[in-house]
Amino acid sequence: MSQVSSMPKPRRNVELALLLLALAVGIGANMLVGVDQEKAFDSDFWFQSSLLAVAALVFHGVLRFRAKYADPVILPLVVALNGLGLAMIHRLDPPGSDTGNNQLRWTLIAMAVAIAVIWFLKDHRVLRRFTFTSLAASAVLLVLPLIPGISAGEILGARVWIRLGPMTFQPGEIAKITLAIFFAGYLSSNRDLILLAGRKIGPLQFPRFKDLGPMVAAWLVSIGVLVFQSDLGSSVLFFGLFIVMIYVATSRISWVVIGLALLLGGGFIASQVFSHVGLRIDGWLNAFTDEVYGRQYGGSFQIVEGLFGMANGGLVGTGLGQGRPDLVPFANSDMIIASLGEELGLIGLFAVVLMYLLLFTRGFRAALGTRDAFGKLLACGLSFAVALQCFVVIGGVTRLIPLTGLTTPFLAAGGSSLLANWIIVGLLLMISHTARGPVDTTPLPPSAGAESVGIDTPTEAVKHA
Repeated sequence: MSQVSSMPKPRRNVELALLLLALAVGIGANMLVGVDQEKAFDSDFWFQSSLLAVAALVFHGVLRFRAKYADPVILPLVVALNGLGLAMIHRLDPPGSDTGNNQLRWTLIAMAVAIAVIWFLKDHRVLRRFTFTSLAASAVLLVLPLIPGISAGEILGARVWIRLGPMTFQPGEIAKITLAIFFAGYLSSNRDLILLAGRKIGPLQFPRFKDLGPMVAAWLVSIGVLVFQSDLGSSVLFFGLFIVMIYVATSRISWVVIGLALLLGGGFIASQVFSHVGLRIDGWLNAFTDEVYGRQYGGSFQIVEGLFGMANGGLVGTGLGQGRPDLVPFANSDMIIASLGEELGLIGLFAVVLMYLLLFTRGFRAALGTRDAFGKLLACGLSFAVALQCFVVIGGVTRLIPLTGLTTPFLAAGGSSLLANWIIVGLLLMISHTARGPVDTTPLPPSAGAESVGIDTPTEAVKHA
């Protein structure tokens, strides 16, 4: 008979209450946009609001049935962010545009895929079996935009999209998930080798190259392909994911030092070799000079207008529908943070950043709570990927760092990003379900080793040593 050390509470009723509040935020924002456009409570409003509410409640119902111990805060936070994004994109739609409805369609597709992940992935540790398959999948996903016939060509200076019939898709967004699975699987299996083997030079200890070879190969494939794609933002994202996951696995600050040195060195070389990188940095450093502001390619017009818009919003904002964020290029995608800052003000923007901060911390909490090394690394990697993406986007919009082409998770227009980030939400919910659920202390039968659930056994550790 199973012995359970403790019986945690599912907290699904807490999630339902928070989810209703999140829906009120998203639907309320859409209502305010409709009031400004004199379309409040029309058939489109009720149809869009109903679809979002039904999808969110169905997701909640699936968690009650399939992952009742999952974190109760993650889903409401994501629904609130997604709802705010839908309202702002709908508000920025020019006459005849269908971007808002397209974003809603992608939201429903992304939530359905996340539900499928939760429904069919009974245990996240199963993904550990696909460590090297995930590496191969990452390479394929990153190469696809360079293949003639599938590639959508160069769009806005980057080659990161493929064409699927009438629409485009960015496979690199999915690659950040498959790379995180590979890093988590490889590091959880080879952590002892990376820690114990190798040569120590001063305060830094380096692993043997043959032990780190697959990790270096994954990094080189990612960076190499992204150089050809001219996508600075994704390069930073993938490199940051690599460094953070190996630091979490080894707890050695030397990896962070080495990573920062490589990042600064690589950034300097890229700025000298690749013109688009140099123009981005010049636009960041000299944004307010007339020459850079008026430059057609690589200029600072977008950054400066976004800053002026946020300054116009002040502390409390102009109100939804009352500002002029449409004056900023790509206001509904790259610059949606500036759009929200203008109409919701500094207080509203702080609220959005706080929701992201809560989302990251819940992901890290799931990592701390789960009892297997693979789950810890995967949850940390996925949470950090979203966190770093937010930092790069918000830092670029506020001119803290050079502007990149990354999208703000759950807010910005873009189906690829929405799909990838909802899949991340599904994986984090499953990991948190394992972390928060009851611990079964029944001894394993002789026929069922720890390998079946993805935990390193003492025998395996001896073999590694």
